[in-house]
Amino acid sequence: MSVAVILGSKSDLDVVRGAFDTLKEFGVPYVARVLSAHRTPEEAAKFAASARQEGIDVIICAAGMAAHLGGVVAAHTTLPVIGIPVPSAPFNALDSLLATVQMPPGVPVGAVTCGKAGGKNAALYAIEMLAIKDAALASKLEKFRREQRDKVLQADAELAAELEK
Repeated sequence: MSVAVILGSKSDLDVVRGAFDTLKEFGVPYVARVLSAHRTPEEAAKFAASARQEGIDVIICAAGMAAHLGGVVAAHTTLPVIGIPVPSAPFNALDSLLATVQMPPGVPVGAVTCGKAGGKNAALYAIEMLAIKDAALASKLEKFRREQRDKVLQADAELAAELEK
């Protein structure tokens, strides 16, 4: 069970750090590559086509500008592909978002939020997929959700106490 994280460019590293951190936190092995849909299309296609045989279960693709990486990878595998639209000038991720989500019928790419939060969300989405058949991972996810809930409720209580003063 593992996840592949593909960056369209090394400059996308800040966006995917949250994915690396989250996968490590949950104990999910991953591999990371820099492969471009436009500059290394053969290598990207080859990686996608062989990913299942290499033990990959889910692929995360982070790309900016034209952001065709998720679609190119999805065209060459039947594994789930999650796209992270990376903000870049001049459209601040709108172009990346549209290129990631506007896929033709039959070649889906799941998309998460643009930018740094997208890295963490992509990892969590991949972990949710893996947890379908992994009870220990599902338990870790449940614990994570409880901790998130507790943090929000604590902030709510702190705000209420502050406003009572």
